[in-house]
Amino acid sequence: MFQIKGCVSSKMALIVAKFGGTSVASPERIKGVADRLIKIREQGDQVVAVVSAMGKTTDELMGLAAAVNDDPPARELDRLLSTGEQVSMTLLALALEAKGYQSISYTGRQAGIETNGTHNKAKIVKVHNERIERALDAGYIPVVAGFQGIDANGDMTTLGRGGSDTTAVAVAWGIGADICEIYSDVDGVYTTDPRIAPRAHKLASISYDEMLELSSAGSGVLQMRAVEFAKKWGVIIHARSAFSDAPGTLVKEESPMEQAVITGIAHDTSEMKVTIRNVPDTTGVAARVFTALADNMVNMDMIIQNTSRDGATDISFTCPEADLSRAVEAIERVLPEIGAEGWDVDEDVAKISLVGTGMKSSPGVSALAFRTMSENDINILAISTSPIRLSMVIEAAEAQRAVQVLHTAFDLDSDSVFEETQLSAEEIADKMKKGR
Repeated sequence: MFQIKGCVSSKMALIVAKFGGTSVASPERIKGVADRLIKIREQGDQVVAVVSAMGKTTDELMGLAAAVNDDPPARELDRLLSTGEQVSMTLLALALEAKGYQSISYTGRQAGIETNGTHNKAKIVKVHNERIERALDAGYIPVVAGFQGIDANGDMTTLGRGGSDTTAVAVAWGIGADICEIYSDVDGVYTTDPRIAPRAHKLASISYDEMLELSSAGSGVLQMRAVEFAKKWGVIIHARSAFSDAPGTLVKEESPMEQAVITGIAHDTSEMKVTIRNVPDTTGVAARVFTALADNMVNMDMIIQNTSRDGATDISFTCPEADLSRAVEAIERVLPEIGAEGWDVDEDVAKISLVGTGMKSSPGVSALAFRTMSENDINILAISTSPIRLSMVIEAAEAQRAVQVLHTAFDLDSDSVFEETQLSAEEIADKMKKGR
């Protein structure tokens, strides 16, 4: 019987269960995963497993590649990295067989995960579900290797860090699963990182849009692309712990009853702030700069252009640390063309983001956030907004304290039931009137 808090069905359900690297880090843990899958079967449901590589295997494989080639070709690197998931999928199938349950393992190619040809960061373009469905009909527990697929040329591709989440959601959509359960070493989505704010609350549910913003802002619970895929195709995700039977957090379509202004606070210390100095303040210059960055596959977040002085200005933007080398390469290529003076990088920055669908219609959120930062002497270097997110760039050393004071300011660290403690728009306005 399919049962989640707030969702009970007597019919047989079809479940996709994805297990992260920590969950399958050892033979003992793989046996534990097998027991969990068997429990799902014994409840009368069908289940398909998706697995990541064991523990730190991907990092170890990257290290091996670097030991023999400082700049490994992307195609060969994908071939190497894909082997990690193939080990864990086979061991899990063997563990299930040892416990008396028929199981069959599939690589991404065998599972029908078709991707584009972008190595190391491929996107899924189609899911061929025939083999998985035949295995289910024959009574098997299919085990699929996450993180990988096959392109139109027949080459192995990988989906980037956290790509097994995307595999699981894609498989769930492809076979019409009732839910996609993402098992990891965290037991759900919290209002913020509980290691920083011990009174953070686990959310019973969160909308796709809020989860997308939290993921893009640095929350590591779910890969952003997996949430994008789930939102597009209506796949319900259940983020939960691999080491507990407790309910986790449902990621689903927004409920009209959910009136919270701020759902959660994320922080990211992997962002870099890049500044191009003394850029001529003329038409088309910014377009040339950001076209060069886009052509070099640089993911930019915040963009800041200072007031022009003597016909020149500074242009700054933030980007992930992983994109920094490509950003520098693009800047150095375009610098002589635009006549800018030079560039520099500030690595000691952090991004703090407040997320909540209620922000769309709630004035006062920005004012309360900025006042809280000011009262705690935390300087804001840059600001960006969306209808459901407010992000601030600050010094990295202040990141934890900023999360803590904002979590308190928006009453997210109450000991009561979470849904009863979030600030309403009226309460935020009242706080501002009182000068808090």
